[in-house]
Amino acid sequence: MTTKRVTLADVARKAGLSPAAASMILNGRPDTRLSADAHERVHAAAAELGYRPNVAARSLRTDRTLTIGFVSDVVATTRFASGLIRGALEAAEQAGHVVLVLETGGEPARESVAIEAALDRQVDGIIFATMRARELFVPDLPASTRAVMLNATNARYPTSVLPDEERGGRDAVRLLAEAGHRDGIVLVGQNDQVEQNLFRSATVAQRIFGVRDEMARRGLVFASEESCWDWEPDYGYDITTALIDRGAPVKALLCMNDRLAFGAYQALADHGLRVPDDVSIVSFDNDELAAYLRPGLTTIALPHEEMGRRAVQLLLGGGAPEQQLVAMPVIERGSIAAP
Repeated sequence: MTTKRVTLADVARKAGLSPAAASMILNGRPDTRLSADAHERVHAAAAELGYRPNVAARSLRTDRTLTIGFVSDVVATTRFASGLIRGALEAAEQAGHVVLVLETGGEPARESVAIEAALDRQVDGIIFATMRARELFVPDLPASTRAVMLNATNARYPTSVLPDEERGGRDAVRLLAEAGHRDGIVLVGQNDQVEQNLFRSATVAQRIFGVRDEMARRGLVFASEESCWDWEPDYGYDITTALIDRGAPVKALLCMNDRLAFGAYQALADHGLRVPDDVSIVSFDNDELAAYLRPGLTTIALPHEEMGRRAVQLLLGGGAPEQQLVAMPVIERGSIAAP
């Protein structure tokens, strides 16, 4: 058996006020000019009757649904970037909004369907998020729909939130240099000559620019640069094994991500070498496994939760288009020591 929804008129009647007065009080209007007793009666009546605002009716009056569309590739279904959603949900809740999460798997056809679904529900704006930072294709949106790129960029929709990869690259080099490393530093995962005509992403380009520029600024040169397209543990293991087998004077590994570093740890252990006593390691991302390695992996973290919060704030702020770079925290554990 269904029960009749409690209306604003019911609350007003019980409180002995007009619906207009009850509405002003429940909406938190600061200039109601109504007594404290009236405020107390309205809130008490709403609580006793179990009143809930009619969001659909409110949206018709205000032309706002208090709903944000969050369209992503695989952010919601992978642990690597789920912090983007956590941060967005937290900021949306603080702003009195809900988030409609739509996952596409990175398939263009599903992206179009997801966007249509968000627009059909008249969301107040759409955040487009990607697990790995990249240039994102976005179809035409209505002129009234505000869009923010999260961990992504788009030429037509320039408002975006990205990690400050250049600063992060500089910090990785700084950690090794301040520990006393001057030679025997190997870059794992990137070699510009081998990858001359290949493009990963604009953010990766910023990371490697920061690394190289800081190396040059400090008068340092890599002993070797080892390229691999997939930054996965197997490649980190194979590259490190090959370095050891050919007798390379390795004192430190600067890995382009934590997954490469995981493989490097295993290869060093298999050859009787210890981190950081024999070889120091620094990397990027702060994958959750980084803290469980022994010793813990020193890494430059991707600030996913803060990025998610910033995206919601930009979307709801309504300001001029801008790109915000979020600082990548340095997470120092135990993988770097003096050579």
